[in-house]
Amino acid sequence: MIKFAAAASIALALAFPSGGVSLAQQQASPSPGGEARLQLVASFEHQVTGVTVAANGRVFVNFPRWTEDAPISVAEVTADGQVKPYPNEEWNAWRNAKKDQISPNDHFVCVQSVVADGRGNLWVVDPAAPGQGYVVPDGAKLVRIDLATNRVAQVIRFDERVAPLSSYINDVRLSADGRQAYLTDAGATGALIVVDLPGGQARRVLDGHPSTQPEKGVVVKTDGRELRRPDGRAVEFAADSIALSPDGRHLYWKALTGRTLYRIATEALNNSRLSVKELESRVERVGQSEPTDGLWIDGRGRLYLSAIEGNAVKVRDDGRDTTLVQDDRLRWPDTFSEAPDGTIYVTSSRIQDMSWFKPENGPRLATQLWRIEGTETRRR
Repeated sequence: MIKFAAAASIALALAFPSGGVSLAQQQASPSPGGEARLQLVASFEHQVTGVTVAANGRVFVNFPRWTEDAPISVAEVTADGQVKPYPNEEWNAWRNAKKDQISPNDHFVCVQSVVADGRGNLWVVDPAAPGQGYVVPDGAKLVRIDLATNRVAQVIRFDERVAPLSSYINDVRLSADGRQAYLTDAGATGALIVVDLPGGQARRVLDGHPSTQPEKGVVVKTDGRELRRPDGRAVEFAADSIALSPDGRHLYWKALTGRTLYRIATEALNNSRLSVKELESRVERVGQSEPTDGLWIDGRGRLYLSAIEGNAVKVRDDGRDTTLVQDDRLRWPDTFSEAPDGTIYVTSSRIQDMSWFKPENGPRLATQLWRIEGTETRRR
């Protein structure tokens, strides 16, 4: 596992193209329960969403192009304190200003998440919708990078049947056998996407189904107030959170703007012969929660939820949610990843502080990567 500093007081200054980042070990903050502790791993000058820790401890993050000042899309945080474009600068060269000069089908356009599959690959989800606007034609894709060679090994492109112009593909989970990928679409019409990885074929399923849509009457609140844009529009994201059970038999998801957690047997998702109604009949309601962004199921089957309204991470065990760690610095906990030793990493993307909601903050927003100390023992 990568160790970024020898002691809690050490901080390293790092180079970052077109911006800056600092990597630090700070005094850990205890949770109300006293066991889990939040510890800062990295602080960025741009908005981070995704994080993943590979089986050998390599750490990767991504920066969506929600504002034009985002310098790169995918980065590796290396053991010697460098943050560098990954897999190279060329794949990170796309800019809105250069969209007529740089092809979107072989460059990252607006990356939302990165996930290492435990099989030597990093998968990059590119909804290709800068500013969460319309999808750039030929841009939506799922990219596989071989971690041994640091080269792109596969690009699965999504046409408009899979990723319509108003879509925003959000996150991905991968089957242990390397054959299937499951993605959420949090865009205007929520859906799930099922991908046959060896063949590269993708299907859009549960499109418009109640389980993939924002729930009526749910309004996200942060800092004790309804989160709204200056014109009064509220946050409204469809199927967003996603998790796969350790045995790979069930996929879980929920709308960010929603409280109901759903699941379906992956056997049904993988069966392309099922009719729309037959597939919909397999959807199960698991329980009620709260607006969440990220989900993660650890090796013991415990479900982690990012409690965006309370700056907290919660854990569902036996159908009951308990607070694992709460910290006011954990603003909008976004994406989870589990390190080889079981430690849970989480990003805070600070969505409630964006210029979309607070124009005075401008486009650049400092964000953080955290590690939850104490979670490594929970796998044993």
